[in-house]
Amino acid sequence: MADAADAAHAADAAAEFTRDELMEVNAARALARARTCFVGIGLPSTAANLARRTVNPRLVLIYESGTIGSKPTRLPLSIGDGELADTADAVVPVPEVFNYWLQGGRIDVGFLGAAQVDRFANVNTTVVDRGPGKPEGRLPGAGGAPEIAANCGEVLLVLRHSTRGFVRRLDFVTTLGHGYGPHDRTRLGMPGRGPVAVITDLGILRPDPATSELTLTELHPGVTVAQVRAATGWELRTAERVGATAPPTAEELRELRALKAAGRSEA
Repeated sequence: MADAADAAHAADAAAEFTRDELMEVNAARALARARTCFVGIGLPSTAANLARRTVNPRLVLIYESGTIGSKPTRLPLSIGDGELADTADAVVPVPEVFNYWLQGGRIDVGFLGAAQVDRFANVNTTVVDRGPGKPEGRLPGAGGAPEIAANCGEVLLVLRHSTRGFVRRLDFVTTLGHGYGPHDRTRLGMPGRGPVAVITDLGILRPDPATSELTLTELHPGVTVAQVRAATGWELRTAERVGATAPPTAEELRELRALKAAGRSEA
């Protein structure tokens, strides 16, 4: 009876928020201690702006277009959205963002999205194989992601969890995560730690300290290990003890929904 009651309670709790909201809230929480964040457009931008409204009001958001300390009132549509420049502490040339701030080791966290991720957190955002007789599917491309992943103190990735996104072998390696083992980043002279977490709508994966292979460490409310494994294109390993993420608070949901609504009202 207790098991049935627990399951019913979990189902009721899960009904109060969506899986996307779970993912976005947990991605925002991952920025609680960061000082500076180089932000990608899309899900990373949603999470970073939510973090600034909730767990880390002093977080400095940096976008590839040269805006430093942006405080957008809505979700930006692109790195060229005027809202980023209008609300920034400073706007500097793009070469300065990369040469001085990024390559100079002055940015704590890089937050990126992905179309495909492999078991070592390498990323594809360039092209996907659509099958025999079909043209390649073109994606947005690299942008600044390879430099961000190489030089930020650490990297967070966020994407929805499916076998299309979590693949055994990337169709194209756009951005290096951990290469193919724990020493590849050092061998290539990359100063940053690389990806430290992959946050999805099912849970959180982190690289194993010994092998650098992504390992399931936390599940979102209402999600099982079997569900995550079924949505992963390789034999996913799990931590010895898989934790559980806390459900979104009322404040987190209110701020997240307000942020999204502000963008819709101006569309």
